[in-house]
Amino acid sequence: MEETLKVKIILGSIRQGRFGERPARWLVEGLKEWKEIDAELLDLKDYPMPFFDSPVSPAMLGRKYPNEVVQKWADKLDEADAFILISPEYNHSFSAVLKNAIDWTNPEWLRKPVGFVSYGSTGGARAVEHLRGVAIELKSVPINRSIHISWDFIMKAMKNPGVQNAELFAPLRDGSQGQDNLAVFVNDLLWMAKALKVARTGK
Repeated sequence: MEETLKVKIILGSIRQGRFGERPARWLVEGLKEWKEIDAELLDLKDYPMPFFDSPVSPAMLGRKYPNEVVQKWADKLDEADAFILISPEYNHSFSAVLKNAIDWTNPEWLRKPVGFVSYGSTGGARAVEHLRGVAIELKSVPINRSIHISWDFIMKAMKNPGVQNAELFAPLRDGSQGQDNLAVFVNDLLWMAKALKVARTGK
């Protein structure tokens, strides 16, 4: 029996009326197509952490954090075999709340793959470019593929709130050569997750 891999989908926006909930829920449902994946959505609204103010680097705290909410957040990250980060693009970069949540932790990300879903101006591409550098600094492994959701797509979604996510996001899965963009993205993440888990744990 194939071992289950835990994928944490992190919703990196707490903005009122945020669009990010829709791709987040779509991913949770879509990942059910992969039987070896145990997907969980981590909504930063559920982890109201203070601005990072620790006098000691998280890398030196041994996974023990002074703040209860931070500890709860870190424990969830520690469970993960892989991450998918969902972020809007704000002012040429990713959201401050996501950066703060990342900055509170460190060893929980070590040698785990990270995929990115972004939305906004330029499909959030510039947010992803910044996130890649942060992931590398954490010694996690950003995958090459990412999912970018354009501003036009967001406007269409906002005008059609009743449309089911599977239908709404179906066009994002259609690749130029008949490939399923979500499948390519997820399979790349899984390959890395399996390889890195063996490297981390020896099994």
